Amino acid sequence: MKWLLILSAGLYLFGAFRRPFFAAGLAAGAAYLAVRGIELGRLPLVGPHDTLVFFSVSIGLMALPFLLSPALRQQSFFSWGMGCAAALFGLMALLFPSFAMPLPPVLRTLWFELHVALAFFSYALFAIGAVLGGIFLAGGERRILDLQYRAALVGYTFFSASMVSGGIWGYFAWGTYWLWTPKEFWTSILWIFYTFWLHLRLRGTGGDKALAWSGIVGFAVALFTYLGVSILMKSSHSF
Repeated sequence: MKWLLILSAGLYLFGAFRRPFFAAGLAAGAAYLAVRGIELGRLPLVGPHDTLVFFSVSIGLMALPFLLSPALRQQSFFSWGMGCAAALFGLMALLFPSFAMPLPPVLRTLWFELHVALAFFSYALFAIGAVLGGIFLAGGERRILDLQYRAALVGYTFFSASMVSGGIWGYFAWGTYWLWTPKEFWTSILWIFYTFWLHLRLRGTGGDKALAWSGIVGFAVALFTYLGVSILMKSSHSF
C-alpha cells in the first residue's frame, strides 16, 4: 500500500496549482494511515516510517483551514510550500521499513497516543508558521504575520497539551513525570522558545521581520527536537 504515499506526495505537489489536489493528497495519506492502523490494530505512531507519515498527514490537515483563508487565496507560495513539506516527509517515510511488531507494555496507553499525536499537530502548525514567515518576508503583508501568530499560538497550545499528556504517560511508565532525557531537554527548549516568541509578538516589542524570522527558526528547533535528537542522541524517546 506504499503506492498511496507516492500518490499522496504527487497530489500535494499538484496542490500548488489546484487546491483540490492538496485535499486529495491529504486523503491519500490519511488512507495509508488508516490501512496501517487496521493492520497494526492501533494508531501507527512508533518508528521513523510511521511517524514521518503521521507528520506528513498532520501538515496537510493543519494547512487545510489556512488554504481557505481569504488572506492566502492569492498566495500560491503557501500551498506550494505546504505541499512540498507534506510530500517531502511522506516520501522520507519510504526510506525506512514499516514494522508490524507489537507495542511494548510501556506504550500501550491512551496517554502515549495522545502525547505523540498532539506533538505532531503542533510541529505541523510550527511548519505553517515558518512558511507564513517566509511569505511575510517576501511581501510584507501584515495580515500574513497575524496568521503566523495564530498558527504558532494553536501549535503552542497543542504542544503544551502534549507535554502534559507525556508527563502523565511518563509517570505510569517510569514512575516520574520528567526524566531530563535529550528529547525532554529539547522539548523544554522548544516550549520556552515559543513562550517567549508569543509573548514578544503579543506585546509588539519586536520588529516584524525579526518575529517572522524567529517563527522560521522555531520550526528548525522543532525539526531538531523531532529528528535531530532521535538520529544524533541516545534517548528513551528515540525511534
